[in-house]
Amino acid sequence: MKPYYALAAAWCFVSAVEAQQPAPRIQLSIDDEDGMVAVGEQVTFTARVSNKGQMQVMGQLEWTVQTVAFEPPATTRQQVTIPADDAIEVTYALALPTHGFANVECRLVREGEPDAKPVSRSSRIGALPARVTSPSTAEKDFDSFWKASLAELKQVDPQFEVVAKPERARAGIEVFEVSMRSLGKVRVRGWLEVPQSKDAEGVTKQYPVVIRVPGYGGNMKPIGKWDDMIVFSFNPRAHGNSQDDVPGKPVDYWIRGLDDKETYYYRGAYLDCIRAIDFIASRNDVDMNRIAVWGGSQGGGFAFAMAALDARVDYCVADIPFLCDWDNYFQLTQWPEMDKWIAARESRTWKTTLRTLSYFDTMNLCDRITCPTLMSVGLQDPICPPTTNFAAYNRIAGKKQYKIYPGRGHGLGSQHWLWVWAQLRSEFAVNHDDPTSEKNIFDVQQKNQTEVFVAADVPKKVSQGVKETLAVAVDTWGSSGRMEYWVLGTDREAAVALAKQFCQ
Repeated sequence: MKPYYALAAAWCFVSAVEAQQPAPRIQLSIDDEDGMVAVGEQVTFTARVSNKGQMQVMGQLEWTVQTVAFEPPATTRQQVTIPADDAIEVTYALALPTHGFANVECRLVREGEPDAKPVSRSSRIGALPARVTSPSTAEKDFDSFWKASLAELKQVDPQFEVVAKPERARAGIEVFEVSMRSLGKVRVRGWLEVPQSKDAEGVTKQYPVVIRVPGYGGNMKPIGKWDDMIVFSFNPRAHGNSQDDVPGKPVDYWIRGLDDKETYYYRGAYLDCIRAIDFIASRNDVDMNRIAVWGGSQGGGFAFAMAALDARVDYCVADIPFLCDWDNYFQLTQWPEMDKWIAARESRTWKTTLRTLSYFDTMNLCDRITCPTLMSVGLQDPICPPTTNFAAYNRIAGKKQYKIYPGRGHGLGSQHWLWVWAQLRSEFAVNHDDPTSEKNIFDVQQKNQTEVFVAADVPKKVSQGVKETLAVAVDTWGSSGRMEYWVLGTDREAAVALAKQFCQ
């Protein structure tokens, strides 16, 4: 073979191998399972860097700590070589010198591959979250601003309209689409699910209420779950079925009207949520001592704001709350959309932007909350970091409880959804005095962990029809509309088949 062709063949062979060379992968683990540690306790992070390719990989492994709790250590770097079809393990140690959270990122920058995207993984740890604080950013007119805003809302005729939607009804549950006018006479809507409202003597019963509010760009819909509670799935302006007057697209709510606190999107959205409480309070089938609000992400921020601005709220549930501690939020996350918005006008600066945002920072509102509050967070949440969650939560004056999911990010899963419903029903003593209700407790096994749920979380037609052969089948309608099944029984396939048959 001529040298030219030999070189060409060799080049083609190397190119083919490189084309098949997959990117390295990093698996990151820590020696503390739940990620919540004692101050001063050393935690070891282990990065397993694997190379499934046919060529060795050389590069620089970087360890970076991100935190606002203390001055982070300098980034450490070391040269590494990962043999072909092999893996290496590298460790990094960190001790938190004070309370708060720290995110540790392990990043591999490959040598000789300038166009290759760095591979990275991160893990967050924390200590003493109940001590996390951030200084108030409330302006001097903060209280008067909200007093005037609530007064302005009261001047708007709500024009409540309730339209039956029998096609959406389920056994024992009537469904209505509700519309109302809010700040600026904007029409907003929600879905009302009401149990049978009168007893045998024709007397109207009163039920506890859960007002559900959406995440960013979400669409709240009926859940068809309870025949002994009122559920109001509410959509503030630009969400779900509340887009008549305020469009939902583009999904850029947090920069809409941000130049002025009077025109900012969240002024209207917060007051929409208060108007939803107005609607609930107007009904004679509502137990005014048992009104809960519940939301996740943006909805978690809404829940905080509702409980802070309206004393009619009796229980507040905020999951992975957004709209908290803006100063630290922008130090811990990066959002090009916000950078671009500020850069679009010379009059905009981070200082002026944060000043407007401060009026809608739930951290500045939470000291008004006196009702019992439940907050749940994902320790690994990159969207709403737990530092910001606890900066708001720790200002709450009333009875409160938090739950941290060590391995969860910006989403807590369907098991959490069931658990919160169980907490709400326990708080409101639903069915406790009903001799016909099922009070047995079932263990739902999943991934070697046990979560306990009351049998009321199980559809009666499932628990009664299949209980003899299937310990329990649980169906959950989440906000995404997916149905998932958790079952107990020795024959899992048969159990799932039965669950699907009865849950359809």
